[in-house]
Amino acid sequence: MIDPKITHDFIGFGLGLRTDHFEYILNNQPDIDWFEVLTENYLVDGGKPRYYLEAIAEQYPVVMHGVSMSIGSTDPLDMDYLKSLKKLSNEINPKWISDHICWTSIHGINSHDLLPLPYTEETVKHVAERVKIVQDFLGRRLLLENVSSYLSYKDSTMDEWDFLSQVAEEADCLILLDINNIYVSARNHFFNPLDYLNKIDPRRVQQFHLAGHSDHGEYVIDTHDHDVPPTVWTLYQAALERFGSISTMIERDANIPEFPAMYQELLEAKHIAELTLPNNADIAKSRLRPNGMNNPLLQQHKVMA
Repeated sequence: MIDPKITHDFIGFGLGLRTDHFEYILNNQPDIDWFEVLTENYLVDGGKPRYYLEAIAEQYPVVMHGVSMSIGSTDPLDMDYLKSLKKLSNEINPKWISDHICWTSIHGINSHDLLPLPYTEETVKHVAERVKIVQDFLGRRLLLENVSSYLSYKDSTMDEWDFLSQVAEEADCLILLDINNIYVSARNHFFNPLDYLNKIDPRRVQQFHLAGHSDHGEYVIDTHDHDVPPTVWTLYQAALERFGSISTMIERDANIPEFPAMYQELLEAKHIAELTLPNNADIAKSRLRPNGMNNPLLQQHKVMA
């Protein structure tokens, strides 16, 4: 169980901000706690995306989530990217900034994928030093997210959870724990996902991700194009028991449903949190509620018991 002396910057239950929902959010102002924005979509000044982001950020807390920092690469850090990142951060004032503990580029070529790292002491030191540079430049702590993976390295000398924990400790950064990614990797690499949860320091975890995936039987792919499945909800409950009230959001990047359906799914996350952590003061402050849409579409869905 979570140590009661450990506290987190809890901001409630949020959704990934997607273009499909821009108009709905501004027109209906749903009672939602926060939105996560994909950093790379807003690094260019002006245009409709920035207009909508700035309008929504005036009404809701936001966090920034990136996919291009390539914190684990041996390429030099992209200072132009970091300057744009800092500029956007200064303009929209996010609660925090996150990216992935992975590499995406080599020799200046971007793979446009989140590629896993070898889990070694050498890599821990390499990544931690780069995280420190980024944190000093941004003037704030960075959150690192665990990625889903489909291969492993023969050179690895530790488990993924030990690697993530050591980087966070060495760099003094925080963790965005993706519950779906843990499940996907556990299936692909044949480990117990509870071992992962139990080895992560609760003091480092600042945010949860929930998402759906594609289950092909012998392997699982992190596709973000399905509802959160029962297996991930179950793991989410175990994560709540381990870490306490952690800011939680749902990712959906394809087959994106109408906003009321996403809102309903987020209500399920809050419902599970309420059942797992009864009488929790943080969760009780959340704006999320069954009638928080004032929209008849929401009545077509029911929160699962």
